[in-house]
Amino acid sequence: MSRPARAGAEEEMRRLVPDVATLLDALNTEDYLADVGLATALFLAVRLPQPILLEGEPGVGKTEAAKALARVLDTPLYRLQCYEGIDAGEALYEWNYPRQLLGIRLAEARKVDIDETDLFGPTYLLRRPLLQAIEHAGPRPAVLLLDEIDRADAEFEAFTFELLAEAAVTIPELGTVQASHPPIVILTSNRTRDLHDALTRRCLYHWIDYPSPERIAEIVRRRVPSSAERIAIEAASAITRLRTLDMVKPPGIAEAIDWVSALTVLGVDRLDAATVDRTWGSVLKNRDDLDLAGTRGAAWVAGGGNG
Repeated sequence: MSRPARAGAEEEMRRLVPDVATLLDALNTEDYLADVGLATALFLAVRLPQPILLEGEPGVGKTEAAKALARVLDTPLYRLQCYEGIDAGEALYEWNYPRQLLGIRLAEARKVDIDETDLFGPTYLLRRPLLQAIEHAGPRPAVLLLDEIDRADAEFEAFTFELLAEAAVTIPELGTVQASHPPIVILTSNRTRDLHDALTRRCLYHWIDYPSPERIAEIVRRRVPSSAERIAIEAASAITRLRTLDMVKPPGIAEAIDWVSALTVLGVDRLDAATVDRTWGSVLKNRDDLDLAGTRGAAWVAGGGNG
C-alpha cells in the first residue's frame, strides 16, 4: 500500500470513529447494543489496526458485532464460515476448472498454442472471502469475518497466520498478494476447543458475556418493533431462566427474537404457562433441552413459580 493511500485510509478511519463514544453511538444507531468494553475493543481493532478475537457462548452477538461494524464503516463485509475440514481452496481461492477447460478447447479449435501461465492467471481465479478482503480496493478497509474459527482444524489456523501478521496471502502460481487496504479482521469463537497461542498472540481479545434481561428486551424491541414492551421483558426474563439449566443448546438472543416474533403474531400480550407450552418450538431447538425444561415446568419458565 502506498504511503498516500495508507494515510488517506487512516484519516478516513479517524473521521468515522474518532473515539470510543462515537463508535458506541454509531453501533447503537445500527441497532447493535454494545457495552463500553466491546466498543473499546472494536475501536482499537479499527484504529491500531489489529485483528480481534471475540469469544463467548453461542447467541451473544459476536457475528452481529462484525456486521454492525461494517455498516458503521460503510464498507463490505466478507464472511468466512469455518467448519471442520475447511481448506485454503474454500477460504482463499480456487481455479475455475470449467473455464480453463473451455479455454484449452477454444485454443485447440483455433489451432493456437495456449500458455500454461495464462491458464493460471487472474482471469481464471475464483476469489473466496480471504482473497476478496485482501484485494478490496477501498477507499476504506473491508471487514473480514472468520466466523467460528474454533470449528476449523489447527492446520487452517496456521494457514491464517500470514494473513493476520502481514495482511497478505500467497498464491503459488501468482506470488504474494499484498493488501492495498489491509482488512479489519474479526475472528469469533464459541470455545469448542482452545485456539493455538500463535493465533491468539496476533489478536486483540474480548469476551462477550450474555446480556442482562433488560438489554435482551431492548434488543428484541428493536428487532421486533411491533412487539409489546411487556412481552419482550417477560420473554427475556424467561430465556434468562432457561439459560440457568444445563442445556445442550441454550437459547440466545436469536431465539429471544424468534420467540417474541411468534408471540406477537399470535397476539399474546403476556407470558403464562399455557403460552409457553404451545410455543416451546420457537425458543428451544433440541429434544433433550425440551425435556429438561419440561421437568421444571412451563409455569417456572413463565415466571409463575415451580411447575
